[in-house]
Amino acid sequence: MWFQIAALAGKDIRLFLTRGHGLVLALLLGLLLIFLFSLAASGEQKISGAWAAAIFWMASCFSQVLVFNALYALEDVHKAREALLMAPMPAQTVWAGKAVAGGVILFVLQGVFIPACMVFLNLSAVHSWTWLLGSIALVDTGLIFLGALLGGMGAEQAGRDSLFTVILFPLFIPLLLAGIRLGGFVVEGLGLENPWAWVRLGASFDLVFGGLALLLFPFVYKE
Repeated sequence: MWFQIAALAGKDIRLFLTRGHGLVLALLLGLLLIFLFSLAASGEQKISGAWAAAIFWMASCFSQVLVFNALYALEDVHKAREALLMAPMPAQTVWAGKAVAGGVILFVLQGVFIPACMVFLNLSAVHSWTWLLGSIALVDTGLIFLGALLGGMGAEQAGRDSLFTVILFPLFIPLLLAGIRLGGFVVEGLGLENPWAWVRLGASFDLVFGGLALLLFPFVYKE
C-alpha cells in the first residue's frame, strides 16, 4: 500500500510540474494576494502578527484550491479516473497519494510565501521558528486532508471547481482561525494566553476530517 501511495504521489507531482502551468499559476496567485493585501495595510505603522498570518493563510488556501483542482484534472483529461477505480487497490490509496502530492507542492509554495510575507509586510523577525513550522504543519494537514477529499468529487470539470470552492472555505474556518491566532503568537510572541488550546483545536480538526476523508472518499471519488 505504501509503495502504491508513493507511486501515485510521484506520478502526480511529475505531471503537475511538467504539464501545464499549475505551479506557476498557484505561485503567482499567492504572491499577488500577499502583495495586494500588503498595499491595503500600507498605511499602518506596524502590521499585527494576526493580520500577517491571515494574509499568509489566504494565499495558501487559494493556491491549494488550484493545486488540487489541477491534480484531479490531470486524470479527467485522459479518462484515467476509470483506470484508477478498476485498479486492485482501495480507493483510499488514491486519496492518500493525492494528499501526499498536494502536500509536497503546498510546502514548496509556502517556502516562497513565508519570505514574501516578511518582505511585503515588513516583518522583521519571528518569535519562534519551532512554533512557526509546527503551526504550519498542523494547519496544512487539515487543508490537505480536505482538499484531497473534496477535489475528487465526481462531476464535470466546471461543476466540480465551483462546488469545490463553495464547500471548502466554510469548512476551513475553524482551522484558519487556529492558524491565524497561532500565527499572531509566532510573530509577536505575546497576546495569546493559551496557544495550546488552538493547537488542540487544529489537531481535533485534522483527526476528524482525516477520518471522514478515509470513510467518504470511496463515495466521493467516482465516475
